[in-house]
Amino acid sequence: MLRFKSLGSGSSGNATLVEAQSGVHTTRLLIDCGIRLRDLEARLIEAGTCAEDLDAIFITHEHGDHISCARSFIKRYSTPLWMSQGTWLAVCDDAWLPHQHLLNLARDGNTIEIGALQALPFTVPHDAREPLQLRCSDGNRHLGLATDLGHPSAHVVSSLQSCHALLLEANHDPEMLQASSYPSFLKQRVAGPWGHLANHAAAELLARVKHKDLNFVLAAHLSERNNTPELARASLSKAMQCAPLDIAVADPITGSAWVQV
Repeated sequence: MLRFKSLGSGSSGNATLVEAQSGVHTTRLLIDCGIRLRDLEARLIEAGTCAEDLDAIFITHEHGDHISCARSFIKRYSTPLWMSQGTWLAVCDDAWLPHQHLLNLARDGNTIEIGALQALPFTVPHDAREPLQLRCSDGNRHLGLATDLGHPSAHVVSSLQSCHALLLEANHDPEMLQASSYPSFLKQRVAGPWGHLANHAAAELLARVKHKDLNFVLAAHLSERNNTPELARASLSKAMQCAPLDIAVADPITGSAWVQV
């Protein structure tokens, strides 16, 4: 059995818990640690587990809303940590070096075996050193996670084919972004090909990976200022050819309910 739960998604912090069960054993992978440590600990307990139960942490890239408490977490719990070499080079300093023994380097296309879970990293176009997103499987069902990407590259589209569930960025509405109080350089960054997916771009990606066995889509990493759940649902539901309320939206604080893939 494969299931996942967003513990929070947005510019204020990101973390997603993925579980794969084989017999009586459950493998737990935390993707990103962008939430304050004490809040992350509390949200794991609310999810029915705890920090000590995690088998590994995967960091997608070095931006603070994805990695902010990772060092504190592994210092406290000695949890094995996965990230790309580029991400490691971007964050490595004297404070990280005592925990280097917990580090495992991830690469695009190289499957990571963690208990009953297989995690396949793939590169995405984003303004980070070597950002990776993930395709997770228990050997039967497949979950695709794709946030923090400026456009749906051919590699991203290929990596998300035949998934049964998706956590997909729908970051902003272009008109809201351009009308916002963001400075011009930030608007250009967010809307650029190495920034974040607009609603229509997320819908384009979804349309290119949609198939008859894709049964759940969670919109994630919505901008609190430049998007609304209603706008994200409207775009993605057109691509899925479903009702808007059939598209779930991850909350910045409460995340999502558990989803069985």
